[in-house]
Amino acid sequence: MSDYNFKEFMSRPDRLTPGHRMCAGCGGTIALRNVLKAVKPEDNAVICNATCCMEVSTFTYPYSAWTDSYIHNAFENAAATAGGVEAAYNSLKKQGKLDDNYKFIAVGGDGGTYDIGFQSLSGAMERNHDMVYVCYDNEAYMNTGIQRSSATPMFADTTTTPAGKCSAGKPQNRKDITEVIAAHRVPYVAQTTFLNNFSDLHKKAEKAIYTKGACFLTVLAPCPRGWRYETEDIMEVTKAAVETCFWPMYEVENGEKWTLTYEPKQKLPVEEFLAMQGRFKHLFKKGNEDKIAALQAEVDRRWESLLRKAEMSAKL
Repeated sequence: MSDYNFKEFMSRPDRLTPGHRMCAGCGGTIALRNVLKAVKPEDNAVICNATCCMEVSTFTYPYSAWTDSYIHNAFENAAATAGGVEAAYNSLKKQGKLDDNYKFIAVGGDGGTYDIGFQSLSGAMERNHDMVYVCYDNEAYMNTGIQRSSATPMFADTTTTPAGKCSAGKPQNRKDITEVIAAHRVPYVAQTTFLNNFSDLHKKAEKAIYTKGACFLTVLAPCPRGWRYETEDIMEVTKAAVETCFWPMYEVENGEKWTLTYEPKQKLPVEEFLAMQGRFKHLFKKGNEDKIAALQAEVDRRWESLLRKAEMSAKL
């Protein structure tokens, strides 16, 4: 990317403005506000937003918190809509009917990305539309009542996988959507969150937006209601996710070059991340030590796999 300047980035006008109805301490709005900072001031954007917390709370007709062109999509078709708009834009450009530069950004939560919208997303990635899909990942269907999604971690307490005498929470491991999209061999895929003054998020967002072809960003975006943490602790929660390697920070170019963009100096045990959230409090009751160990084993397995891929890429 171009020379990164935090002050210059943050001095750019907000494309997702204050006054929306998202919760205090919500990671989704932090994620999208900073992603959109990467669109250069001289460029325009079209936002295609799947039904989710972000849509219902930032766009209540006739009011909008978005300064760019905005399309509310059904849950399942944000990526298809963005691809269609990008194709129409290319046609108008070719006909000489449009001179302005536009960037096309589809937005969805994990429910609309990992699950309901996956077919649409996979198709748009395979067709290699010049667009970016941004998943703000809060690890459950938060808008409709904190139901589990395939992004929900194992043993998390949700309204459809309640922890109690008969259940320890969600029984399955979470899907790794970043690796799934990397397998499409698109030009650029990255995983990030709020760390080190947002520099990693800013750099990856700019790289995605200004890389030709289909690009994908997964941003860990904690939800205070679903994760049950104090709103002011959001930055500490995301930091713990990264320092325990629960949420690795990396990028993949053309499905081949895997690069770690942050590696903890000392990898912390996963319980330091779990202990900060009410959705995992049942794991700290006596007799559940094996469940924390199982989560730790899964984190370790995925981290070691990522390290091997990065090491192999460095040798190419």
